Amino acid sequence: MAGVTGIGSGIDIDSIVASMVAAERAPKETQLATLEKKTTTQITAIGALKSAISEFQTALGALNKPELFQARSATSSKAELVGVTAGTTAGAGRYQVEVKALATSSKVALAAVNNPADAPARFATGTLEIALGVPGDPPGQESFSVTIDDSNNTLAGMRDAINTAGKDMGVSATIVTDEFGSRLVLSSSKTGAGRDLSVTGTDSTPPQGGQLSLSTLTFDGMVSGTGADARILASAQSAELYIDGLKIISESNAVTGAIEGVTLDLKAKTVANEPLTIDIAEDKAGVKKQIQSFVDSYNKLIGVINAQTKVTTVGDDKAPVTGALVGDATARNLLNTIRNELVNVRGDGSLRALTDLGITTQKDGTLAIDSTKLDKAMASNFADLPALFTGDQGLAARLDGKLKPYTETGGILEQRNKAMTETISKIDDQKEDLARRIASLQERLYKQFNAMDQLVGQLTNTSNSLLASLENLPWAANNSKK
Repeated sequence: MAGVTGIGSGIDIDSIVASMVAAERAPKETQLATLEKKTTTQITAIGALKSAISEFQTALGALNKPELFQARSATSSKAELVGVTAGTTAGAGRYQVEVKALATSSKVALAAVNNPADAPARFATGTLEIALGVPGDPPGQESFSVTIDDSNNTLAGMRDAINTAGKDMGVSATIVTDEFGSRLVLSSSKTGAGRDLSVTGTDSTPPQGGQLSLSTLTFDGMVSGTGADARILASAQSAELYIDGLKIISESNAVTGAIEGVTLDLKAKTVANEPLTIDIAEDKAGVKKQIQSFVDSYNKLIGVINAQTKVTTVGDDKAPVTGALVGDATARNLLNTIRNELVNVRGDGSLRALTDLGITTQKDGTLAIDSTKLDKAMASNFADLPALFTGDQGLAARLDGKLKPYTETGGILEQRNKAMTETISKIDDQKEDLARRIASLQERLYKQFNAMDQLVGQLTNTSNSLLASLENLPWAANNSKK
């Protein structure tokens, strides 16, 4: 009906109807918009609160680990020569380490053969037995066999077959061509004395038509030849080192077991009579870092709560800015719960509360660390720290237990979020209802005003007709002549 004007009455019906509809719509629209904005802001605030709680719980979980306090720091005075790591079983101490020899693996070049590209050398069929150590000795020697047939009886074919069969044993093959011909070069990834590569070639059929015998490739890995003979390119040997003067032999450059709970990573030999120093100690720096992480995540949580629950004055003539959760019981109860737990004194040791570590509460509710006092407490009472933080009755577990009702599935925050989401849905429904009601009101008003306009038009026409008739009466005409 929009766009229809009062033809009969001359009244601007569109403007009147629009004004009446706007007056009817505005209060409800404002109410719904205010409620929607408030609810959306609260949903965002609850999400930020839940995220901060989750981050705090992560820090609590990391702190509630006995192994954190059992960890050891390990340092090497020359890390470029010997690296070091220490497990929880390592004892604190200082060790002098000299590295006389590194563990190495075996590499051999088999006998050279004439192998032109246009007529590659071919071998008889049979097997190649590749072993780490002298063939047949000792018992339990690591070895594998490669079957040679017409499909792979070239150097390239044998290289590919060795690479496939030797993958699990760490043996690989390449082809190198020198002044004497082409050779299969075998490399092992396994270090340690007695692990030199050896090869035994056995023909299953006699060589035919210019084929070479597989025995040509046999090499015991012990004696390096000259000229076209097989050669030792690198011998397998074990690492030799001294720890506080005690000789250690290791098959690997990763030395474990020499010092309980400690792994030494040998990278290079040390200079004669210039040992390096390995220090193993309690990892107090790691513990302090985790305590700092606990304080930081707690302060972040307090910051979120403070920001969402405070009222900020912005001027005498302006309304104050209020946080989304001002007066909210959920935030208030959460804050009281964790604050009460923080000051709760437990146990009978020397460290029973955070204040014993130099951790105190500030005016704004956040925590601050007195680093000097913390270092002193850790230096003198490090063994008592686990009892303060870990275990079912430790501070970390107690705080986490207070927080779980808020963050768990179906918990307080999830229920709050669900209720507010339902409020948003209801607001959308109310907007639709309002739109329908306003449309109905507008239609009704147009009908009423148009009916009035039509009636006014009819009355005007009747009045005009009556006046015209009266003016045509005789007496009216005579009167008009006078």
